[in-house]
Amino acid sequence: QVQLVESGGGLVQAGGSLSLSCAASGSSLRIVSMGWHRQAPGKQRELVATITGGGTTLYRDSVKGRFTISRDNAKNMVYLQMNSTKPEDTAVYYCNADTISSGRYWGQGTQVTVSS
Repeated sequence: QVQLVESGGGLVQAGGSLSLSCAASGSSLRIVSMGWHRQAPGKQRELVATITGGGTTLYRDSVKGRFTISRDNAKNMVYLQMNSTKPEDTAVYYCNADTISSGRYWGQGTQVTVSS
């Protein structure tokens, strides 16, 4: 079992910055990659960014150049730095951890609201 707890969501004006954090605990040694997804009202959950233990990153096109995902393997933490935010970034952001043997785990989500 892996437990994930997100923090750092809130309200930000368009063009501003916000930083999200996610702490993993439990069987965190089994984690091979971590990432962030988001879900806006009435829409499906979508991938925002992922990062492997070796530091390989992947971003959805709409956040490239604005968001940065990073990871501290020693602390079992993953971060999402959100810059140049847009109203369309408004969503509940979920941290995920992928394991080899147990599949994907999710955090409880944190609300990000970008005002225009």
